[in-house]
Amino acid sequence: MQTAAISKPIDVVVAGYLGVDLTPGFNATRAVVPFSELFRPGKLIETEGLNVSLGGVVANTGLALRRFGQRAELMGCVGNDALGDMAVARLAQAGVTNGIRRTAKAGTAYGLVIAPPGMDRLFLEDPGCNRCFNANDIDYDVVRQSRLFHFGYPPLMQALWINGGTELQTLLQRVRHLGVITSLDMTLPDADSPAGRADWPSILAATLPLVDIFVPSIEELLFMLDAKLYARYLAESDGGDMIAVIPTEMYERLADRVLALGIKVLLIKAGPRGAYLRTGNLDTIRLADCVGCPHGSWLAPLPVEAGRFCNACGAGDCAVAGFLAALLNGTDVITAGRYAMQAGRDNLYGPDALSGLQEWAQMSSLVKGSENTP
Repeated sequence: MQTAAISKPIDVVVAGYLGVDLTPGFNATRAVVPFSELFRPGKLIETEGLNVSLGGVVANTGLALRRFGQRAELMGCVGNDALGDMAVARLAQAGVTNGIRRTAKAGTAYGLVIAPPGMDRLFLEDPGCNRCFNANDIDYDVVRQSRLFHFGYPPLMQALWINGGTELQTLLQRVRHLGVITSLDMTLPDADSPAGRADWPSILAATLPLVDIFVPSIEELLFMLDAKLYARYLAESDGGDMIAVIPTEMYERLADRVLALGIKVLLIKAGPRGAYLRTGNLDTIRLADCVGCPHGSWLAPLPVEAGRFCNACGAGDCAVAGFLAALLNGTDVITAGRYAMQAGRDNLYGPDALSGLQEWAQMSSLVKGSENTP
């Protein structure tokens, strides 16, 4: 892999899904029980406060990258409504003044995030105007000035996945023609929605050859490549964490299929199991001077202090931000994976996606310290 020596005014453009998250607070000392037992019909569940924050890849990964010292530009869409006003105001406070479009086509996306301690989250999500987002909503003149383009959550963006994902292909092709490295994240669609019934194997087969870095979760990747097997593991989990019942060899099998489509770097997020990292041909990606891991490598999650845990909202997005920031800084792929684990763990310590994150210098000290630990 060649080092990216090209000087550009922007490190990364983060585009795609943007919304507002409403997250009820849960007492960290609450006993961990299966989701189905916690949320029984007719049961009252006492919560503590309500956190209102920005959500989606644009806010979570984009603002985390800026916190990590990257020159990041954000591109997304909100409605002409009160939630849209709040989103724009909060992004302005973070120093983001361009790239966020307002539309009258639909309202601002919002999500009700149910995130009890010790278990994965449940989302009630209205994608709002993200359904209308298309290839023309990207400012390619800005993208041209960047080293990397990261896009997220196309399953919640209807205009991108309908018709076999032709609009998503168009978007990525236009970025590729600018000579910019492409990165793609996913989200899990509602299995009973039109997005959940889309032909995702065909969409990925047409889309992934245009992607350099792919960072899905294991649930997302399994659902999109083998929905029947996903349903089987979901049933076996019996209301618990599905990741616990997915065998290790499944990560390898799915990685084989993804890398065969031309992906250079694959990071499969696996929640409490950490992540699985695999690389293909790194000759053209120009992000770091390093040796890849063509046979796969597991990244162990960092221990979590139970008393500091708030919720896991945005943990995967922050892990991706840590991973991409490290690659942009010229870090090798394995070490970049350690930054991903650090950022993903730190996210758990804040009431929203960003509050628990450390500054890059602090993260680097911890990552380097862990490398020297026997």
